[in-house]
Amino acid sequence: MGASPGGRSRHAADNMLCCLSMKRYGKRVAQKAGLEPGALIHIGEKRLAQTRFTIIDYDAQSFDEKTIDEVEASYAFKDTPTVTWIDIQGLQDTITIEKIGKYFHIHPLLLEDILTTGQRPKMEDLGESIFIVLTMFSLGDEDEILYEQVSIIIGPHYVISFQEGEQDIFGPIRERIRGGHGLIRRLGSDYLAYALLDAIVDNIFVV
Repeated sequence: MGASPGGRSRHAADNMLCCLSMKRYGKRVAQKAGLEPGALIHIGEKRLAQTRFTIIDYDAQSFDEKTIDEVEASYAFKDTPTVTWIDIQGLQDTITIEKIGKYFHIHPLLLEDILTTGQRPKMEDLGESIFIVLTMFSLGDEDEILYEQVSIIIGPHYVISFQEGEQDIFGPIRERIRGGHGLIRRLGSDYLAYALLDAIVDNIFVV
């Protein structure tokens, strides 16, 4: 009996991810040779001129969205009872990435994984938070397949997403939060993270 269409699609996606990871492996090894474990350098394509930060903070009754210029403006949301989504686009500003890592207690080795693109998908349970890294696929203007690494930190009341560039499939989730549609405004950071992961996985089958 042949494989189901869904099985073939998942197999194709796995093969694509494997090829992409191997393609970048040699470059990563060369660039990191001789550096200390946890040394923060960005390994990958520079997709934006500068790193961008957006914050969406919400609960069932309230909603606030802003773009910030300085990473320090995100610190006030670490321990709030509301849910906060900090979305970072562009990974080349390693000093800023290191700052947010220190304040939100992200281990340097995890920051290294975030900045070293082409990682294989994985999840690590860190006790008070969860770290997830995976590849996001989308279609370009001429139907070419685009891909980038997305890393996600899930904290008690916050989610931090790190994207390589502005190839962003999370627009529908932002609209659900803005409009208070569905369960997302009534549930916690874990549900927000689930929505982000669900969007990434669903988009693989669109590609």
